[in-house]
Amino acid sequence: MGAALHPSGPPHGLEILAPAGNAEMLGAAVYSGADAVYLGFAGFNARRTAGNFDTETLAEAVSFCHARGVRVHAALNILVYDSELDSLANAIRAAAEAGVDALIVDDLATAALARQVAPGLALHGSTQMSIHTPEGACQLADMGFSRVILARELSLKEIRAITAKSPIEVEIFVHGALCMAMSGQCMMSAFLGGRSGNRGACAGPCRLPFDANDLRPGKPGQACHLSLKDMDLIPHMADIMAAGVASVKIEGRLRTPEYTAASVVACRCAREDKPYDEALVRDIFSRSGFTDGYFTGKNDGAMFGVRTEADAERSRLAAPKARELFRREYSRVPVDFTLTVTEDGARLTAADREGNRVSAYTDPDTVLSPAKNDPAPALEKSLQKTGGTPFAAACCSIEQEGGPWFLPGSAANDLRRRCLEALLEKRSQPHPLPVQAYTLPAFAPRPRAGQPKLAARFARVDQMPRQAEDLPLLIFPLWEAEKVPAGLQGKTLIELPRAMYGIEEKVRARVEKLRAEGGFRGFVLNNLAQFRLTGDSPVYGGLGLNITNPLSALRCGQLGAEGLLIHPETPVHAMRPVGSLPEGGALPVAALCYGHIPLMLTRACPLKNRPDHASCAGCSHEGRLRDRKGRDFVVRCSLPENGIRTVYNPVPLYMGDRLGELPVDWAVAAFTTETPQRAAQILALLQEGKPFDGEFTRGLYYNDPTKAQ
Repeated sequence: MGAALHPSGPPHGLEILAPAGNAEMLGAAVYSGADAVYLGFAGFNARRTAGNFDTETLAEAVSFCHARGVRVHAALNILVYDSELDSLANAIRAAAEAGVDALIVDDLATAALARQVAPGLALHGSTQMSIHTPEGACQLADMGFSRVILARELSLKEIRAITAKSPIEVEIFVHGALCMAMSGQCMMSAFLGGRSGNRGACAGPCRLPFDANDLRPGKPGQACHLSLKDMDLIPHMADIMAAGVASVKIEGRLRTPEYTAASVVACRCAREDKPYDEALVRDIFSRSGFTDGYFTGKNDGAMFGVRTEADAERSRLAAPKARELFRREYSRVPVDFTLTVTEDGARLTAADREGNRVSAYTDPDTVLSPAKNDPAPALEKSLQKTGGTPFAAACCSIEQEGGPWFLPGSAANDLRRRCLEALLEKRSQPHPLPVQAYTLPAFAPRPRAGQPKLAARFARVDQMPRQAEDLPLLIFPLWEAEKVPAGLQGKTLIELPRAMYGIEEKVRARVEKLRAEGGFRGFVLNNLAQFRLTGDSPVYGGLGLNITNPLSALRCGQLGAEGLLIHPETPVHAMRPVGSLPEGGALPVAALCYGHIPLMLTRACPLKNRPDHASCAGCSHEGRLRDRKGRDFVVRCSLPENGIRTVYNPVPLYMGDRLGELPVDWAVAAFTTETPQRAAQILALLQEGKPFDGEFTRGLYYNDPTKAQ
């Protein structure tokens, strides 16, 4: 006889993906019912200050998770330099040998190495890749990715548009911290403190005072107008599922096991349309509440918040209650039991859905007596007692040979316990992915070719001084293209925006119009999606592609780029091999030689956090922020195109007196907030190789890239 049982575990149509910054958080995530975990590995991840995992502990973590039906995603999602590529290849090999289910990657070099070292390893495009449009998801699919992790700034409408067209799985963040900046497009921590978020070492400067109020000169800012509340989309789980999202991710590898468990349990309940403890979710960690502003399209001052002492006290008081959520293991792995009872004893067989099968037997000296009543109900009840284990009885089949025979409940319990222990051990066995030998191409340092040629990028055509017309290369934003004089178009590149929230089709239409008209030299691309928008036009990689090493440059060239800008966080000596081609020759490369670095690209508006400025009405789309040291940071908004704000470094990068030290073909002067007169003065300094005439910085050009930057 048999009885079909349905475990209380959740359905698996929507993956709940939990953070595991260390082994204790991993246990909390698994025990509270996460379907998958993501963790940092080998130092190549965006949370390098978390506990993270090394080769040995990663293998243990994968074994622990896989035994319990939980997937493991290993994050190797930082920008890397040439000197690190060998170590990165070894990390990928170790991840594959540990049997991880996917790699979360940011750098094109990491994806390229993974394809060579472990072709069967699934690739997930990190949110650091800044994918936020349908074409971006399609581009990752073309490049062999199986999942895209979308930017956090998207609305439900925009998420739906992406999932409707994406050929690969879509993952979104559903709970946890919101960076003020678009992930992958922030250099604030690097340029203000030497700790790069793109390298996994963000110091969180946006949580410090940056005041958008009008202040007296010299008075330091006190308000935190770059600090967003944590996001919480758990109440919107039904809409997320209906939108076709494959995975919801909880942010928080630097937080606590209690935070992980509370968030996971809330997500599980919401997925099943059951109530959950909203107060516990809020109390275990928030910044004076949560925001769903991006998701609902309510981008206003209500999105901003800071972590207070009262918030911290609520977290302390809530911790014991949250710990109860992972005190006992969550039962999720379906098991079919077959119990065969004879006069001489009993055999219990347990089988999972992956083909694993184990058996346990009663003592050989066992002799059973005939049963007076039907023993099946009591035996089924004994077999269903899987609580505290990762297993849930799915089906129980009880066979009596020549019986019925009486098997004591204690004996049935012992058989169940031994069977499940053996099954857990069997499921814990490693299943490494195949790896293959791979020799990294030799990227020779580029030969010095003397002084790089000077190019200039202007935010507006009317900002360009007369003498700039004599430069061999000019760059203007897409929205300025129609203003470029016909005589300059042949040496002008048109730069596409780094953020295309809601305007991808508008960008496509403008690009197609410019291509049809002809005249311009080509386009500068700032997002992987844009390789699909420019057809066969000449294209060049821009700031937004985050190129820091020769392998990512090579991959960019394979995608069609005829040249590229090296990311400004790249030290000079790390630039030397960038653009070098293994077969000889080189891809033309450029580096910034002047400019107020765009520290932050953000969809949230810090100016809206002012009491007197809650809407865009009457706004000049210009503003400033003042930090705690009294420095003013210019803010510019791209309205009416799509309302993206850029926060600029108050101190410009300058290399005019050291241009010969830049191992590149082109040195680009980027003008953003300067007047035409000031732009003319700076161009003269650059052309004459003179020192700068004010305060400036060399940025990270002379830093050691092997440190946490």
